[in-house]
Amino acid sequence: MKNVFIDGSAGTTGLRIAQRLKERGDIHLLTLPEDRRKDPSARKEALNAADIAFLCLPDAAAREAVGLVENSRTAIIDTSTAHRVQPGWVYGFPEIGSLREKIRRSRRIANPGCHASGFIALVRPLVETGLLSKAAALSCFSLTGYSGGGKKMIAEYEAKDLSPLLSAPRMYGLSQQHKHLPEMQALCGLDAAPIFCPIVAPYYAGMEVVVALHKGGSAATQNEIRQAYASYYTNGLVRYVENAGEDGFLSACSMAGRDDMEISVSGNEDRMLLTARFDNLGKGASGAAIQNMNLLLGVDEKTGLETGEEK
Repeated sequence: MKNVFIDGSAGTTGLRIAQRLKERGDIHLLTLPEDRRKDPSARKEALNAADIAFLCLPDAAAREAVGLVENSRTAIIDTSTAHRVQPGWVYGFPEIGSLREKIRRSRRIANPGCHASGFIALVRPLVETGLLSKAAALSCFSLTGYSGGGKKMIAEYEAKDLSPLLSAPRMYGLSQQHKHLPEMQALCGLDAAPIFCPIVAPYYAGMEVVVALHKGGSAATQNEIRQAYASYYTNGLVRYVENAGEDGFLSACSMAGRDDMEISVSGNEDRMLLTARFDNLGKGASGAAIQNMNLLLGVDEKTGLETGEEK
């Protein structure tokens, strides 16, 4: 049995990880009393006692936590932005390239960002197979439920005196400096970061990431892109689906409560829409983290996760 510690267990990602792990018989979850949850000495002791530690912390605190680990045995899965493009860290997206085997051998794993997960899932296979140029000028918009903003945003959206401005979708990242952009560009091997428009909407969980391709932006046909996705995603939590949607609509909350992701292609040969749908707290955060933990443990990577498959 492996010892697992969640540093930052009170946040939305940490709570979801704990929820997914509570029924596991193959791990022992190390916990701290509430009054010692932020105590550096208590955290240090737990981090060094753990075989696997999840960091569900702000960037600065995540860097601090890494510094508290004094052994080469503890594997760290960091869900913050701090280490996603840093040397010595493996990006925790098993379905992409050769990352699955690298994750299995790594002690330092950077969990992907939620918006970034959808963009990378859509773009990386096309760049990798030559269907999309590294020089492509891309744009992306992404809808997310308000749980992606953490406890403070959840409280704002669920307050009795809700601001009228929160009753409609809200764009953010307006300066085009969003924290996910470095990993989106790096993991897809793009010459330039995409124009990225994240949007938070008044629903709890679920994410819909869309990349639009205009004729001339890619020499690939719709059928070639569909075949590329179907061939690329044959193992793990990402899958390509035909005819996705609900009576002509694509709901951003269709995958809420789940840990997998579905990829689809719509539009026509002149204007294509590539879409990834998943839960921002699932494959966009805690589900991906547990998938990475499962790979480290050498068990089926879907163990303890909600994938919509019959058990």
